[in-house]
Amino acid sequence: MQSDARTICLIATEESGDRLGASLMRELRTRLGDGVRFDGVGGRAMAEAGLASRFPIEELSIVGLAAVAKQLRSILRRIRETADAVIAAQPDALIIIDSPDFTHRVARRVRARAPSIPIVDYVSPQVWAWRPGRARTMRGYIDHVLAILPFEPEALRKLDGPPCTFVGHPLTAQIGSLRPSDIEQSRRDSSPPTLLVLPGSRRSEIAHHMAVFGETLAQLQAQGVAFEAVLPTMPHLESAIARGLESWPVRPRVVIGEDAKRAAFRVAHAAFAKSGTVTLELALAQVPMVTAYRAGAVEAWIVRRRITSSSVILANLVIGENVIPEFIQEDCTAAKLAPALRDVLTETPMRRRQQEAFARIDDIMSTGALSPSARAADVVMGLLRG
Repeated sequence: MQSDARTICLIATEESGDRLGASLMRELRTRLGDGVRFDGVGGRAMAEAGLASRFPIEELSIVGLAAVAKQLRSILRRIRETADAVIAAQPDALIIIDSPDFTHRVARRVRARAPSIPIVDYVSPQVWAWRPGRARTMRGYIDHVLAILPFEPEALRKLDGPPCTFVGHPLTAQIGSLRPSDIEQSRRDSSPPTLLVLPGSRRSEIAHHMAVFGETLAQLQAQGVAFEAVLPTMPHLESAIARGLESWPVRPRVVIGEDAKRAAFRVAHAAFAKSGTVTLELALAQVPMVTAYRAGAVEAWIVRRRITSSSVILANLVIGENVIPEFIQEDCTAAKLAPALRDVLTETPMRRRQQEAFARIDDIMSTGALSPSARAADVVMGLLRG
């Protein structure tokens, strides 16, 4: 290693951020070669790209207010330790990746004690959806935001936030694995139609959604609507899904793993999904959908008091119009969901409106010839000290 090598600290505490961090590290290595050293916190993907994490990110895989409260002392200790490590390393840049409840606390500590370290935020907090005052506060400790959604630079500008560049969403690099071949398109168009069932990617989400999803499918079947239900999930959630399915009158075909999930997306005629990033994934796969969201009473009360966006559906926000129906909290019932699913499974104006909107999404999400990680690396290179 060269004595004048660049040091770049990265902090990611969830799997999605870990993947973003790893791609960015590889791009920076392409530009800097052996002249870069990585430090910080990350998971398996970032470890493979050359980072020795200061602690396992699994320590921070905590969901739910009660669970966070129990682990609060440990979380605060890790925030202090991470900030201390960054300051001691005196990096040429600090890149915090998503997980703002953790990473922004680290960034504020670093800025207060080592103000000359450039700080880049990869993935903007959802200031456009709730707590918009955070945008202006971020100017005090964030030098640049790397946005993964195309409307975020303008949103941050209007909210007086830090400079922001749209670098692209990582899902756009995976469109080939989401779109059907000719044979798969034939299956997508055949009868009975394949209905993707996506109740969530976390155990808490599955616990909130499995009962109402099962009731909805039972109502659809009782009404004589033809469909073949397919439920993609990941290995670590298989047991939670199996428990939830025990009470379902309609049993979907469960497929396990990322490859099986993508294969199911490519033949799906429609989807029934818990709202979240998966709605953008489905829109890129051009699968019309109905979305649902149910949370605990305390969480729902907090979100309702603070949310400011016109929709909670990510795909709606990217497209710029509310083409995807959303059924939240008390509206998340089988009586309301079943008719909407019937519409999206058949040739109706609602289904056609979604298809027309999804046909525009490639242009909306485009970043030109460069990949998201390449565009992100370009911004980081321009901010390095010295």
